[in-house]
Amino acid sequence: MAEIAPSILAADFANLQRDVEMLNASSAGYIHVDIMDGMFVPNISFGLPVCEAIHKHAKKPLDVHLMIEQPDRYFEAFKKAGASCLTVHYEACPHLHRTIQHIKELGMSAGVALNPHTPVEVLTEILGDVSLVLIMSVNPGFGGQKFIENTYKKIAKLNSLREESGYSFQIEVDGGVNQQNAPLLVREGVDILVAGSFVFSSPNPIETIAQLKNS
Repeated sequence: MAEIAPSILAADFANLQRDVEMLNASSAGYIHVDIMDGMFVPNISFGLPVCEAIHKHAKKPLDVHLMIEQPDRYFEAFKKAGASCLTVHYEACPHLHRTIQHIKELGMSAGVALNPHTPVEVLTEILGDVSLVLIMSVNPGFGGQKFIENTYKKIAKLNSLREESGYSFQIEVDGGVNQQNAPLLVREGVDILVAGSFVFSSPNPIETIAQLKNS
């Protein structure tokens, strides 16, 4: 059974407090917060003030995913804005070990994300230092994209690395998650499922979250 981290990017921003309170009442384990800068990815989402507003009403930990260039500049600010776990992209961090240590020194869980084209083997030297590895199952930047089928093999490979090394990091997957692929992802070793439009566009998001959790 995986934890569910609904992506608030798919919420109704005219009723953000209502949607956060709905997630509070659900069986979701986290609230996933996607931060995009329009440079690392071809889209701009929202920044620190919205993260703070979510945190003000959230009773679930904020799982903050930074899809931005030079993320180190903002770690202290996101800590103050309520981030519990902070995930950066391997592709955006030339000094990844130092970046991960910085996040941990601030008292947050540290995660690293991989784009679809990036092999899991690039993380071999850092896996013992992170709490979370996020596998992107779509190209980052926009919600509602189609799931990339190669993700299953990638997760299986990452899970093997985890088992062989005896590490305890969690595996998270983000992009195109739905009721059909969720059980297959969990079977390959996924611990946390991020779901955005599939949850928020459903007739009953609380029920949808519960169904995903039981995948």
